Amino acid sequence: MRQNRLAHLRRNVSAIGLGTWQLGADWGSVSEDDALGVLAASADHGVTLFDTADVYGDGRSESLIGRFLAGRSGHGITAATKMGRRLDQVPQNYTPENFRGWTERSRRNLGVDTLDLVQLHCPPSAVIEDDATYDALDALMADGAIAAYGVSVETCAQALAAIAHPGVAAVQIIVNPFRLKPLDDVLPMARAAGVAVFARVPLASGLLSGRYTAHTTFAPDDHRTFNRHGEAFDRGETFSGVDFETGVRAAHELSAALPDGVSLPAATLAWIASRPGVTAVIPGARNVAQATANAESAALLDGGVDLDAFDAVVRDVYDRLLRAQIHPQW
Repeated sequence: MRQNRLAHLRRNVSAIGLGTWQLGADWGSVSEDDALGVLAASADHGVTLFDTADVYGDGRSESLIGRFLAGRSGHGITAATKMGRRLDQVPQNYTPENFRGWTERSRRNLGVDTLDLVQLHCPPSAVIEDDATYDALDALMADGAIAAYGVSVETCAQALAAIAHPGVAAVQIIVNPFRLKPLDDVLPMARAAGVAVFARVPLASGLLSGRYTAHTTFAPDDHRTFNRHGEAFDRGETFSGVDFETGVRAAHELSAALPDGVSLPAATLAWIASRPGVTAVIPGARNVAQATANAESAALLDGGVDLDAFDAVVRDVYDRLLRAQIHPQW
């Protein structure tokens, strides 16, 4: 597995990481055995970055990761968590006291004294722009509660505001063939500042699996059912904000452009990982087969598909079908 530098932590992380929202909630039911199997398969295939959050299953995802890592000596895995969504996302809730309480809970869940990386979980822009936010995070570092901090964001403007603060180690933002704006606006700035970029929602909530049709349905407790139009949280988190039927059409066009034997998910993950400035891509997985396939997509970084040719197709499809709808929003 290709490794990239996470400069603030002075360590490397795998180009393909693992997002673990699926192991907590909002994607249908995932058993503990399946969740632990996903973690094991990922680690066995060279994944060294697990991304989680304190609200994924109300701590279930963090606790499962903590249990797994405790039983895997010398694992070399960076566990990045997120905080800030246990209360309403209003600026007055982002206080030093709440930061400390949230990080203490995550430390217990993950079974560590010092959290590797804590990211604010899509806070309001006012929080990202406030110097007091970073003073509070710096205090947690000074106390040894966290080793580094970052910000998960919804928009490019938020990412750029976070990157401007010298203590920020990582920015997490949606990057995929349906969300190209960060390639122009965020990645060059992050790269120049030495800030890691984690590309989240890389498969657009499964739309870029290439398996869906206009008639595909999801479980009632799956966010792809209950947040399709932004009813529960930012619409951009579900299908990257793309109209479902338009996304199905776009995915089929991308899939048709690939050579035989190369799947759309694998090509998509490799394409994202190959973009200059992307440190790690963090696809989720609900079972061992998905986790294995995600990790194995890193092999395409060294051949098997012409990523430059695929990039041209991605940009053509985006310009024709998605740019007008997506580009101005995030």
